[in-house]
Amino acid sequence: MTNEWKNRGIAEQRDYAILTAEISKAAFGMTPSQYKKFKGLKRENLRDHMNELELIFSMLGEASTVEITKNRDVEGFKNSKRAAIAGGDVAGKARKDLERKSGKKVSAKDNYLDKPQDKKLLE
Repeated sequence: MTNEWKNRGIAEQRDYAILTAEISKAAFGMTPSQYKKFKGLKRENLRDHMNELELIFSMLGEASTVEITKNRDVEGFKNSKRAAIAGGDVAGKARKDLERKSGKKVSAKDNYLDKPQDKKLLE
């Protein structure tokens, strides 16, 4: 995803962070920093503490963003931001649909900090 953005005029690290946050907000209703707080993480990597569904919906938002970016031939930050929101929205709608049908939230406060080391290796 970052390579696609780089090829389309996104150069600043700050811009990558903003675009990634837009995908997350649209997919989960939280920016990555809000999501880390939700899970009780400090400096840990958020992805390392996501469950399987959280990872799948994150990847769906990112893959959708890349697909939209390519198909619309997006250039520049402003248009990349629109594509990021649209891509995250694809994942957000799918997540909400699953939550409605399963009766359970995808976003979970669980993280691997709470699990003993031997249990982490089994998953």
